[in-house]
Amino acid sequence: QGHINPLLQFAKRLASKGVKATLTTTHYTLNSISAAHIGVEPISDGFDEGGFSQAGNVDFYLKSFRDHGSRTLAELIQKFSNSATPVNCVVYDSFLPWALDVAKQHGIYGAAFFTNSATVCSIFAHIHHGLLTLPLTPEMTPLLLPGLPPLNFPDLPSFLRFPDSYPAYLAMKLSQYSNLNQADWVFSNTFEELEGKEARGVSEIWPAKLIGPMVPSAYLDERIKGDRGYGSSLWKPLSEECIEWLETKPSNSVVYVSFGSMVSLSEEQIAELAWGLKESNMYFLWVVRDSEQQKLPKWFLDSVQEKGKVVTWCNQLEMLAHRTVGCFVTHCGWNSTLEGLSLGVPMIGVPKWTDQLTDAKFVEEIWEIGVRAKEDEVGVVRKDELLRCLKEVMEGDKSKEIKRNANKWRDSAMKTITEGGSSDKCIDEFVQHLMASYQNLNGL
Repeated sequence: QGHINPLLQFAKRLASKGVKATLTTTHYTLNSISAAHIGVEPISDGFDEGGFSQAGNVDFYLKSFRDHGSRTLAELIQKFSNSATPVNCVVYDSFLPWALDVAKQHGIYGAAFFTNSATVCSIFAHIHHGLLTLPLTPEMTPLLLPGLPPLNFPDLPSFLRFPDSYPAYLAMKLSQYSNLNQADWVFSNTFEELEGKEARGVSEIWPAKLIGPMVPSAYLDERIKGDRGYGSSLWKPLSEECIEWLETKPSNSVVYVSFGSMVSLSEEQIAELAWGLKESNMYFLWVVRDSEQQKLPKWFLDSVQEKGKVVTWCNQLEMLAHRTVGCFVTHCGWNSTLEGLSLGVPMIGVPKWTDQLTDAKFVEEIWEIGVRAKEDEVGVVRKDELLRCLKEVMEGDKSKEIKRNANKWRDSAMKTITEGGSSDKCIDEFVQHLMASYQNLNGL
């Protein structure tokens, strides 16, 4: 979900500027996608019935996706080559570098699309090029890289501190750079005002064009008619029920809690969050996925009916945009971080792994739009720590400053994607290049 959404949003931006855009995704996720003016075509990962869960093993799945995906993407390009609108560029999720090989075999442009922050991309680019060696140890910190603020040990992506913890994911992260020198463009879902300095610091080995935030237009510049959602959902949202509940609450009084589509919390962590929310006596809306529901304490739902609502999924953007939501408790995945920032919602970061740790540092220390909850020695954020963060973001003197900063960044996000903004200009340049090459090809 976290990779489909920004790519689909980019497709919508391109379509709004006159490009024919088609999103290709696996058979398993195909039916969850529908967006106006965007074609959708399937490719195969070798597990057309059940997707990743059918494979059961990350290594096995990625190899299968590479083999089947390369073949079926090539067939798709071939299919379009005989139509009125042949493909002249493949914009691919950077986690799938084989798509660039396929594009080059067909003599067409290839553009990598990175779905992490420029800061995280910079760290991994340095590792790929042998400028940093793993594992990163406490003695090597603070880590000082060009364009980046000093990064302490708890701020580093978990894969780099413990490279053996998820070897397949680490390999996938590094594979993004394997053939990047052959890409015609590198795009990053961030923006000049937010991470321009960070991107420039690594531009020699990662020459990214910053085109974010890839958030539906209704929440930013409103230039794409009716663009209120990404147009993809692997879960059935319960948005109407949530909105009705929010409507009865005072402005800026509700804590919205969601840990995204991937994070699985321990039973102990969920219990601590439950106690913290209950004892805060604040209104809260907590998204707990179906697969996580059984971890909720037995007493919890009955005891918080007055103050809280627990749902299995909802349209996060609608919730964050609602006048009653005053704070976002998030795992700090990059999409969620960008959404909170673009909608001006103060955040409490509860990062668990990978790049979330780095994103949470920026939320608290660099952009100053929230606080990062501190874990104890066994990696759990205790209820008292959550209470401290909730008070700081929702009630204290600091909350006013955080809200001011959040509003400032919201305005900045809006400006960058509006006509003439830095991200909009980057997208326009890309579109003009594609149009010119298409006209040359067809002798127009």
